[in-house]
Amino acid sequence: MAHETLLLILTAIFSLTLTWGVGANDLANVLSPSLGSKAIRAGQAITIAIIFELAGALLGGSKVAATVQHGIVNTDLLILTPNILIYGMIASLIASSFWITTASRLGIPVSLTNSIVGSVLGFGALVLGWHAVHWKMVGFIGLSWIACPCLAGLTAYFLFSIVRKKILSAESPISNAQHYLPIFLFIVGIILTEIMVLKALKHFSIFPGIGPHILIAVVGASIVVIFGKYFLKRVYNKPYNTYKEQLSLTEKAFAIMLVFTACAMVYAHGSDDIATATGPVAAVVSLTKTGTSTHNGNMLLAILAFGYLGVIIGFLTYGRRVIATIGSSLTELTPSRAFCATLAASSIVLISTNIGIPVSATQTLVGAIVGVGLARGIEAIDLRIVRNIFTSWFITIPVTATLTVLFFYICKFFFH
Repeated sequence: MAHETLLLILTAIFSLTLTWGVGANDLANVLSPSLGSKAIRAGQAITIAIIFELAGALLGGSKVAATVQHGIVNTDLLILTPNILIYGMIASLIASSFWITTASRLGIPVSLTNSIVGSVLGFGALVLGWHAVHWKMVGFIGLSWIACPCLAGLTAYFLFSIVRKKILSAESPISNAQHYLPIFLFIVGIILTEIMVLKALKHFSIFPGIGPHILIAVVGASIVVIFGKYFLKRVYNKPYNTYKEQLSLTEKAFAIMLVFTACAMVYAHGSDDIATATGPVAAVVSLTKTGTSTHNGNMLLAILAFGYLGVIIGFLTYGRRVIATIGSSLTELTPSRAFCATLAASSIVLISTNIGIPVSATQTLVGAIVGVGLARGIEAIDLRIVRNIFTSWFITIPVTATLTVLFFYICKFFFH
């Protein structure tokens, strides 16, 4: 079709802009508990981001990308006019990148998922008509935006209540930590194995039965326990004289645990948010190259890898503003609190990603952090920041939907 090269260039530019915003906002948000609690250093956070964000995008993101590309709007209505869908997807990228970049400059942790879904929804409903929208899928996505933060908050509240009762408030925190932390390590190992090993097998069309599935999960979790206990032993062997020193060493033990959950959370983010951001890109590339919205696996992997590059650049260059908001301003985080929040959030994001529902890692993690704060009492949370975050989520969909319609007609005017 006409202007094919220019359309692809525009798609690449705004895709890079959007994924830059994802790194500056969403990925920074994901790692903010670990950095804000001072459990990991900046260099460690960068290493975790580079490795596990890429693994998540390439091994776990194709199902979510397909949901964004086909599941929200009935693209079959545009078989005879593929250029309309191209303009709509480019407009979605421009609107989402504009909004998330603006929010990143202000230090507001908005949701990429809300931005993309709001953009695609606005294009489908206002340009094609309400009948073009798959409202059932939109309902599932909307429900996940409510359910996932609430479930993550409840899970984090429950986890931290146990940690505080069984370990932090015990007469001998170090002794109790040696007893209970291997149990938490095993749970973390199950999650890491599920999202890394078993998801990777499914990516290569290997589907183990129930027995092998359980065996792989147990073996993977056992390996995590062995590695974790090795590093924890170095903390336990340090001398202490007072109860306060015991608590300090216990928090250092949780800092080691937090490294594992941070890896799980970043992987889950890569498998969900990069795929969400590149869904419109996959549609544009497929339509300009083949005239249809279908694509091959290699093309999608290349697009996901391109999105990953933008995310990492955004995180390295501009992530500090959102880290300051979530990592320290929302509620005071220690390694034990951050561990409970990231463990809860990664579990919920993993479940949603496995069923192909685009869930917001930002919303889920904020919900988990609020849950940890509530476990210490409502006064432990800065309600003003919570209000600002929820307000930004609420206005994201109408803002991006409106911007998408505006940019759609601009694209149509210049290219049609």
